Amino acid sequence: MAMNTITNILAARSQMSVSLAFHIVFASIGIALPAMVVTAELLWLRTKNQGYLRIARAWSRSMAVFFALGAVSGTVLSFELGLLFPGFMRHAGAIIGMPFSLEGFAFFTEAIFLGIYLYGWEKLKPWLHVCSGAIVALSGLASAVFVIMANAWMNAPLGFRFVNGEFIDIDPIKAMLSPFGLHEITHMLIAAYMSTAFAVAAIHAIMLRRNPGATVHRKAIFIALWFAVPCSLIQPLVGHYSGYQVAKYQPMKLAAMEGQFKTEEGAPLRIGGIIDMDEEKVKYAIEIPLGLSILATNSTKGIVHGLEEFPRVDWPHPIVHYSFQIMILVGAILFIAAAWILAGSLIRQASLHAFINDKLSRPAMAKFFLYALVLCGPLGFIAIETGWIVTEVGRQPWIIYNVLRTAETVTPMPGLVFTFVLLTLLYIGLALAATVIILRQLQQFAAMEKAAQNGIQHGTA
Repeated sequence: MAMNTITNILAARSQMSVSLAFHIVFASIGIALPAMVVTAELLWLRTKNQGYLRIARAWSRSMAVFFALGAVSGTVLSFELGLLFPGFMRHAGAIIGMPFSLEGFAFFTEAIFLGIYLYGWEKLKPWLHVCSGAIVALSGLASAVFVIMANAWMNAPLGFRFVNGEFIDIDPIKAMLSPFGLHEITHMLIAAYMSTAFAVAAIHAIMLRRNPGATVHRKAIFIALWFAVPCSLIQPLVGHYSGYQVAKYQPMKLAAMEGQFKTEEGAPLRIGGIIDMDEEKVKYAIEIPLGLSILATNSTKGIVHGLEEFPRVDWPHPIVHYSFQIMILVGAILFIAAAWILAGSLIRQASLHAFINDKLSRPAMAKFFLYALVLCGPLGFIAIETGWIVTEVGRQPWIIYNVLRTAETVTPMPGLVFTFVLLTLLYIGLALAATVIILRQLQQFAAMEKAAQNGIQHGTA
């Protein structure tokens, strides 16, 4: 019986994790791409350069694809939360119902104005069309904010009293103001813009390598880096604040992230290393003296709580440490790339657009620059995936931190392993279909650009 319970919990959590792993990529692109589309259209209205118009139209098609993917995968997640963890919704539904309801309003607003935007190219005045696109971007942003508010509450719950296994004196407004909200929302939104922008820049870098004469790809790279550079530079500061909040409210998660088994004053920061659960230490790590105490408490004498303070059965899986290290490594790489671009622009006293054109005008530097962008392309999404592993796996065994355990809320329905496998195959198929659609759109865009170079007249991009 106990083994069946463990299998059920593992299958339910695995199914949610697979759904979230796919959804978070679709949702991140759905958050950031509308803002990039609107930026391209604004540049067209300002400069009258048709290249920006073609970019806006091409990206808007991809925007529609990822909106549909995000809607489908998000709906699946909503059903899974109730079907796989009915105990959670029974207890917490009255509390997190508020942000989920508001997210529904934001979603429908986004859907309505997305339709207006896609079908309004020739039917609306240009600035009215831009406004409809801006509403798509803002409502998508709001939708993400409300969902993350619910997750923040699960990590640092408030706005209720938990008495005899029941939630009473519920204040849903207060619940939305969880101390985890500010850093989770900021960290995730910046990550969404950063990862999407670098991915877009990578795609156009590949297309520019294949067709160096297509200047439209330079414009697309400029827009993408206009988003990617500031986000990559700001993210480490937000990440530091996030770590400070985790140290304050979830010390066990911080200990798992850093491989901190012993409680100590002036704890070192460990870079890399392999977790040895039996010996309770991190092997082969590079240690920076006092580093963790400074980051977690802003003091060299700060006390960092170790895993030894918590029941061993509750210790998070070592994957939390490895995921955290990967996220930090990726963040550092993208920070260095963004800092190099910004420093180059400042040194030459040139705009970002001029800096990019300068790099691409020199063959040797252009090759290096484009390859660098291609390598950075998938890194942002890797950081997002590993970051959410840290957030969600690091909270276990609690579905509501220090209030309700995941095992107490999972469905007793048997056979979850089969639905997990089926859903995984479904998501893989969905991702492959989306990839085929996007590749066809890119091929059409590339063909139109070649035709435009040859002087062939086109009605739309």
